[in-house]
Amino acid sequence: MQVNVLNVFCACLALGLANASPLQKRNGTCQKTKVAILGAGTAGITAAQALSNASVTDFLIVEYNSVIGGRVAHTAFGAKNQSYTVELGANWVQGIFTPGGPVNPIWILAELSNLTNTYSNYSSIETFNQNGAVDFTDLIDAYEGDPYSTVEQDAGYILSDNLQDRSFRSGLSLAGWKPGNDMEAQAVEWWEFDWEYGQSPELSSQEFAIVNYNTTFYQYSDANNYVFDSRGFNAFIRGEASTFLTANDPRLLLNTIVTNVSYSDKGVTVYNKDGSCVEADYAICTFSLGVLQNDAVTFSPAFPSWKQMGIETFSMATYTKIFLQFPPDEVFWNTSYQFFLYADPNERGYYPVWQSLDSPGFLPGSGIIFVTVVQDQSYVVENQDDATTKAQVLDVLRDMFGAENVPEPIAFMYPRWSLEPWAYGSYSNWPPGTSLEMHENLRANIGRLYFAGEATSTEYYGFLHGAWFEGQAVGTEIADCLKGNCTGEVHYNVLHGTTPPREYDIENGWDVTSFQTNGF
Repeated sequence: MQVNVLNVFCACLALGLANASPLQKRNGTCQKTKVAILGAGTAGITAAQALSNASVTDFLIVEYNSVIGGRVAHTAFGAKNQSYTVELGANWVQGIFTPGGPVNPIWILAELSNLTNTYSNYSSIETFNQNGAVDFTDLIDAYEGDPYSTVEQDAGYILSDNLQDRSFRSGLSLAGWKPGNDMEAQAVEWWEFDWEYGQSPELSSQEFAIVNYNTTFYQYSDANNYVFDSRGFNAFIRGEASTFLTANDPRLLLNTIVTNVSYSDKGVTVYNKDGSCVEADYAICTFSLGVLQNDAVTFSPAFPSWKQMGIETFSMATYTKIFLQFPPDEVFWNTSYQFFLYADPNERGYYPVWQSLDSPGFLPGSGIIFVTVVQDQSYVVENQDDATTKAQVLDVLRDMFGAENVPEPIAFMYPRWSLEPWAYGSYSNWPPGTSLEMHENLRANIGRLYFAGEATSTEYYGFLHGAWFEGQAVGTEIADCLKGNCTGEVHYNVLHGTTPPREYDIENGWDVTSFQTNGF
């Protein structure tokens, strides 16, 4: 299926929203608006679009950074005259469409903005240990066979029979998958699970990890398309914004750092580091879960216990991509493969998954390869200097490909998401034992302060389309409020160990069933 590119939509990309000039410092007098949108990432821009579509144009978007896009962020990488655009954060459109069926909204937007992307072929993988290339791909088949099928089936019983949730590790063990000290099996497990969820099976819900997978890949398709557009992946967000914002639109307040938010049943006031403030009838907070958990912004009054519990019981994962560029004529890996999996002899998740960008269909001739680490290993890497990390990754590459074959890189770089004060992590993950009711307390509004983002998505947490759906829903809800039809969102003062199936409904963010096979 192809969506025709709308010329008017793509022409709007030239409006300069990516680098719109920041407003001059305000004089301390509060600007008044109907809706204040805190954050110009996917959820914030989608919420603003929903308001605009409902003929609500009196809003202000308050953004920490000098560009829109949030955690969909890119940079130029490479040696002089050999520079390419690489994505620091979100990188894939995950789940594309089912022919004749549902289409992922991010895929529609990617098509509209004509983003360059390539299908990620996860079968195109070569495996290694400390002694070099060794084939243990049979373990991938072993994991994806009976163990995963059993975990998936058991997760269905947990949901439909209102059983107690457990960790994904428990589910795997009960299904007979016990890698123990087999480091090749541990590497396969990391490839299959940690690489997707940003945390280990021990830290992840069995029930909702399966829900999360099924609602995306079983609904749309099992395809993951890697985006490597020279304009950056966030071109789709800029394109979406350009349909309702003009160049240098005064409603977009870039370089504006929120420090305090005062909220009530009558309105919301947002105070900024530069001395400015915004008074709004309603506000939509799209701050990352990491920002909320790290108390980076003060809320007044303090959140009620049910809300704070909803924030603290969810998890923020960190996913770090480490980029290296080698002289194009000294590329030492087999570029016919897209992926390389390394099993360290001592440490699970030690620089395990490598991806070649110097491969057909990507950026051939770029000399770029990158490796991904998550969570604890991310914290280590992001808190140490570049030289230390570079020495470690080169040691791994030399174990994999032979010391004599791996030269010094001509460029090296990686982001530090866990240290970014406007992010404090990469994306959310659902911990074991966190019920649907607990998560709804993260989603729910307090007075006229509403919340949206990938973390508030019940079924698509961690995904870009989760942020899109949540932004759209909250923007539409507040538009209704402004028209006098405001119901607010449900929350739970008393939490139970499990959530009965009748509560898996639209009020709790449950839009589609996870028991489906459209995408397969």
